[in-house]
Amino acid sequence: MIRLIKPFTEYSEVESDFKEIFKSGWFSKGNYNKKFVKDLSSYLDVKYCHLATSATTALWASLKMMGIGEGDKVLVSDYSFPASVNVIEDVGATPVFVDVDLGTYNMDASDLEAKISEDVKAVMFVDTFGNPSGLKEVKEICESHRIPLIEDAACAIGSRYQEKKCGSIADVTCFSFHPRKLLTTGEGGAITTDNEEYNDWLSVKLQHGASQGVNGLEFRTYGYNFRMTELQAAMGIAQLPKLDEVILYRIGQYSIYKKALEPLGFRCQALRDSCYSNRQSAVFTVPEGISRDGLIQGLRAKGVESTIGTYSQSNEPYYLKKYKKGQPNALYLYRNSISLPCYQGLDVEPVISAILELT
Repeated sequence: MIRLIKPFTEYSEVESDFKEIFKSGWFSKGNYNKKFVKDLSSYLDVKYCHLATSATTALWASLKMMGIGEGDKVLVSDYSFPASVNVIEDVGATPVFVDVDLGTYNMDASDLEAKISEDVKAVMFVDTFGNPSGLKEVKEICESHRIPLIEDAACAIGSRYQEKKCGSIADVTCFSFHPRKLLTTGEGGAITTDNEEYNDWLSVKLQHGASQGVNGLEFRTYGYNFRMTELQAAMGIAQLPKLDEVILYRIGQYSIYKKALEPLGFRCQALRDSCYSNRQSAVFTVPEGISRDGLIQGLRAKGVESTIGTYSQSNEPYYLKKYKKGQPNALYLYRNSISLPCYQGLDVEPVISAILELT
């Protein structure tokens, strides 16, 4: 079976670090965490970086940090993994689903503008599959309305918008290091910001509400344990220096897919405004008359793993029942997009051959 994704990390890269961690007995809040924070901050060109257990907890913490709760609304990209909206629902706020552009798969700025109201307290922009197209326009709209911008960059580490890396553009940016991501720590995530007040909040709240006192830790508020382990941080440290090389490989694979599939009617995800995507996933919309689900099943029968692109959050049963208005473009992409195998060392030609035989 040709797998959909394989992480590019090897145990040999972290074996000595793991041995050192076990030898020291220091599994949390140690030197590996400190170094990973320093390395990420340098790579992303940000002032402040905090590690977390996942992008989901990072997004949740960002909403709590902004004081968002009952009676508030958060505008959110509709075409995304449900974690983006689940955190809004969990803090008691109301998600307002913004439809997406059929070319970029990202938040439609005109639909965003139309849905802004006085009770909107934040906008959550999703870099779908690592593509930051439209981020600058959304940021300008947020600035004009004085609404904070949270960037769900779960898929976008290494992506850039006009030479600025994702992580250094929005008010707050959240990353994922899940196994499907280009840089993985098994599970894990990070929050970046240049805002000093946000940094101060995160420094305390992500550490159980503790701050350093004269005689040790003092708990002047409540907080959470969203810490990354030393073992996970060691994995991240080992992979970060290779990330740009891995991205170039992904871009090359995507280009091969695009050249072979576009003449058949497959449509690739568009890049706009001098954007650079890490191509975290090789996602295409299928031609008219082709069953996406049938193609996934046919590829599996030929030994090729594939899956849907991602979800239309407003059209999932829970949210459609509660808010009663699904977004049409996001629904189209949900029903018609396919994610193809894309990772270091993969020969994509057998995948292309299987698609040619099925279409």
